[in-house]
Amino acid sequence: MTKHKIYTMAFSKVYPHYISKAEKKGRTKAEVNQIIRWLTGYTQEELEEQLENETNFETFFIEAPLLNPSRTFIKGVICGVRVEEIEEPIMQEIRYLDKLIDELAKGKSMKKILWKE
Repeated sequence: MTKHKIYTMAFSKVYPHYISKAEKKGRTKAEVNQIIRWLTGYTQEELEEQLENETNFETFFIEAPLLNPSRTFIKGVICGVRVEEIEEPIMQEIRYLDKLIDELAKGKSMKKILWKE
């Protein structure tokens, strides 16, 4: 079975879209970075290194220092699919991030988005 093309796409190519989506709704790049760090366990420096190295999505999540155990409580629909029902682990991680960025853009407080921080 072939991998979805998002797996081989550089995280750095999608990252600006996360920032743009948040900023259009009055949120900040710092908040996007905080969400990514919360989800993956990367430090800011490690996140910047991943962006500089143009790490692909699959590697970005496989190499994540500590995927937040609370991420499994993320529920809802993204791209027409319930995130909690996604069976492919890497795709689920990608969709968890998408869902958190959506919640940020919808105006939820960081405290509600990162409820177990």
